[in-house]
Amino acid sequence: MPYTISFEEASKIAPQLRAILMSYPQVTVVGSELGRPDDGTDPTGFFNCEFYVGLKPYKDSTWSGEVSSKEELIESLNKKFSAFPGIIFNFTQPAEDAVDEALTGLKSSLAIKIYGPDLSVLQDKAVQMKNVLTAIPGFKELTVVRELGQPSLLLDVDRDKIARYGINVADVEGVISAAVGGQAVTQVIQGEKLFDLVVRMQPQFRSNAHDIGNLLVGTPDGQQIPLSQLAKISQGNGASFIYREDNSRYIGVQYSIEGRDLERVVRDGQAAVNNAVTLPQGYWMVWGGEYSQFLEAKSQMYFIVPLALVLIFMILFALYGNFKFPATIALGVIMTEPVGALVALKLTHTPFSVSSVLGLLALLGVSVETAVILVSYINKLRQEGMDIPTATRTASLLRLRPIMMTALVACLGLLPAALSTGIGSDTQKPFAIVIVAGLISRPFIGFFVNPVLYELVAREGDVLQV
Repeated sequence: MPYTISFEEASKIAPQLRAILMSYPQVTVVGSELGRPDDGTDPTGFFNCEFYVGLKPYKDSTWSGEVSSKEELIESLNKKFSAFPGIIFNFTQPAEDAVDEALTGLKSSLAIKIYGPDLSVLQDKAVQMKNVLTAIPGFKELTVVRELGQPSLLLDVDRDKIARYGINVADVEGVISAAVGGQAVTQVIQGEKLFDLVVRMQPQFRSNAHDIGNLLVGTPDGQQIPLSQLAKISQGNGASFIYREDNSRYIGVQYSIEGRDLERVVRDGQAAVNNAVTLPQGYWMVWGGEYSQFLEAKSQMYFIVPLALVLIFMILFALYGNFKFPATIALGVIMTEPVGALVALKLTHTPFSVSSVLGLLALLGVSVETAVILVSYINKLRQEGMDIPTATRTASLLRLRPIMMTALVACLGLLPAALSTGIGSDTQKPFAIVIVAGLISRPFIGFFVNPVLYELVAREGDVLQV
């Protein structure tokens, strides 16, 4: 809700939202928490209200009507919540919310953090970035985590004027502090408890800038001068919430990605922001959350993938005692392994992610294993006296069953994960799709490619090991 909302007004809105949530038959229970929790682990104000919404199982008959999925429920709620202007709604889950806050410190797993000393500059640049990113396909739910908006009364003491009356700045500040905020003048003892006795002006004398300007400041010669003649009084826009990280203030621009892969969308966004938004000296920005984790994982992949390939090649060299057969196995796998995996990702509209890369690595091991089964049996038949063409064709036919069994074991084991749509499927599904599709296509394509590659490099005088 707006940062300037009072507890009384916020407490009126929460029951209305609870009533809307409970009006859905799919909802079992609704609990709300206004402001920060009792343990103080999540510092926030009365502008923040979190609702826990329990849902019935999807197999329940209540999910068979107009609202048949959680996505449709959120869409329906958004339409009803549009009757509350000025309020930003965010739908998440308890564990996901905790992870998002651990990743970015905000209510989103993806966020841009702009660091710098001046909150006004930070907010101005954040709004500019939001306007730029709104026009880029893929960016959704863009929200600036505003930090300004708290009405403030600003008093700028005129030192020249107070000098004419012999008044110090501390004297003026003392009057303001005592009249508006209150000042402890003595202490009251009640049993074993000790309390400060605070004195301040009555509300009608400090309720607005005009009344505060009428406060009287005493001079050394006994005069009483109105505060408005000694200071400039104005209303300003102050900070209502300040986020800090790494010893610096920052403001966040939350966003989500829809319909495109994370890396390309963020790259387009970075290019657009760099062209349209210029940060002053001493200010910088970081694209954090899941994107920073993606970059870390990507840098690790640059090391893990070559290492895996080298280790596999060394094992194959130790197995066959030459470079020819390991080279044909590696070339055949590289040519055939990604085909089915990439086609499946395209057909299922699944972005190519870190999970997909890990799936390709796992698929690489199984693909090499099936190729070794074929090459080793060809060598065995050649040792028994068969010529190269006959041994190649015979092995391709006789090893079809064990190769298919090896592939199908892993394929059927991961098939439920490839077809899953429940919680957690966004992580495991790309991994499983790549392996299942690759194991379906790899044996068929490999049976045409690997024998041909073997015959191209095989010679009668080869040292044969199985």
